[in-house]
Amino acid sequence: MAYLWLIVGFVLLVKGADFFVDGAAGVARRFHVPSVIIGLTIVALGTSLPEAAVSITASVSGSNALAISNVIGSNIFNTLVVVGASALITPFLIQRSVIKRDLTFNIFCTILLFICILTGEISRWMGIGFLVILAVYLYILIKDAMKNPAQEEDEKQKEPWKLAAFLILGGAAILVGGDLTVDSAKAIAAQLGMSENLIGLTVVSIGTSLPELVTSVTAARKGESGLSIGNAIGSNILNILFILGLSSAISPLIANSQNLIDTGILIAVAVLMFGLAWSSPKMTRAKGLIMIALYACFMVYTIIR
Repeated sequence: MAYLWLIVGFVLLVKGADFFVDGAAGVARRFHVPSVIIGLTIVALGTSLPEAAVSITASVSGSNALAISNVIGSNIFNTLVVVGASALITPFLIQRSVIKRDLTFNIFCTILLFICILTGEISRWMGIGFLVILAVYLYILIKDAMKNPAQEEDEKQKEPWKLAAFLILGGAAILVGGDLTVDSAKAIAAQLGMSENLIGLTVVSIGTSLPELVTSVTAARKGESGLSIGNAIGSNILNILFILGLSSAISPLIANSQNLIDTGILIAVAVLMFGLAWSSPKMTRAKGLIMIALYACFMVYTIIR
């Protein structure tokens, strides 16, 4: 049954992402909001719901290793696989404003997480601080969107109720699909005798990141590169500031030495993403292939460790 539910979860993720991207792109065009802003906010939040559910539940139940490793693993997956796979399918350009503002902020958030883990825990006050920083970042995004409205027009604009239906139905399918995928994958992994930290870094982080992967790949295929990169980077930022922020505000998260090593790897991945984009804003298939190969190496290292 676990394998059957895994397939059902995948189907819901794929179809849900299709609806969600169409709805989000339609909202962006109707209200002249740059698609990258929609990707960094609405889409990123929608696809981060599985991570939020897993990490907050893990925090409340005292599974600190799972709560932290899920976010770290998801962010590594988002950067290397989600962006890499999107580039492999359809090479796209990253706006300079996104590189300067969002990729830089992503590095800042990751370093901040590293410093917190270095102290041995993510305390309630640290969690509240994360949420305050997120509020400031969202304010800046909204301000930029109002200052620089999108110029493109959608000749076939859908009615507002249809856009809302696409977002709600797509988001619901992504959430249910992600939940089914994670639960069935965890059941399969448990049979193989994997540790909580290893499950968090691999099965759970990959499972909860499937919505980001499917949504970004779908967006890239539909020519919505702004949604694609915005979703991946926005999810990373939300995973740290919102999910770990809220989780630790509810119940402080105790970190271990493996979390510190993995966050160091995450910093290197975030810097690599920035470097690849800064050297040339076009994410080519060659760059995508390199990123996916690096993720494969990370998986081998994690399993051997």
